[in-house]
Amino acid sequence: MPRTQRNDNFIDKTFTVMADMILKMMPTNQNAKEAFAYYRDGMSAQADGEYAEALQNYEEALRLEEDPYDKSYILYNMGLIHASNGEHDRALDRYREALDLNPRMCQALNNIAVIYHYKGEQAEASGDSQAANDWFDEAARYWLEAINIAPNNYIEAQNWLKNTGRMKVDKFF
Repeated sequence: MPRTQRNDNFIDKTFTVMADMILKMMPTNQNAKEAFAYYRDGMSAQADGEYAEALQNYEEALRLEEDPYDKSYILYNMGLIHASNGEHDRALDRYREALDLNPRMCQALNNIAVIYHYKGEQAEASGDSQAANDWFDEAARYWLEAINIAPNNYIEAQNWLKNTGRMKVDKFF
C-alpha cells in the first residue's frame, strides 16, 4: 500500500486527496505523474524518519523524473537524509548533483557550507589548524554564494563570515 494511503490524520488525508486530484488533472505525461507520487511518498517517509523508505521512493522518482529542476529537489532531499545519517560525503555528492541541475539552489549551497564548517571544527578540535582554516575557507565560499542568491537569508552564516573576516561588514546591505 502506498505510504500516502496509510496517513491517519486529517491534514495528511486532506493533502493526499488534494494532491491526488491535482495529479490526475495535471496536463503532463504518466512518468511525471508517477515521479511526483514517489516524491510525495518519499517526503512523507522522510518526515516520519523512515529514511530507507524515503531514499527508495526518491530513487524511483529520480529514475522517472525528466525535468532537471524537479530532479534537483529530489537530489537535495536525498542529500538531507545522507547528512542526517552522518554520511557527509554522500550528502555532498547529492547536493553537488542538485546544483549541477539548479545552480541557484541556495539551500544546497548552504548545506555544503555547513558540512565544510563541521569538517573545519573537527580539524580544529584535532589540532590541525591549517586543515581547519582550509575547510572554513571552503565553507565561506559556499556561504557567500548562497548569500549572493538570497541576501536576507543565512544570518548566522553572515555573522560568522563577518566575525572571521571572511566577509566585509555589510557587504550585502
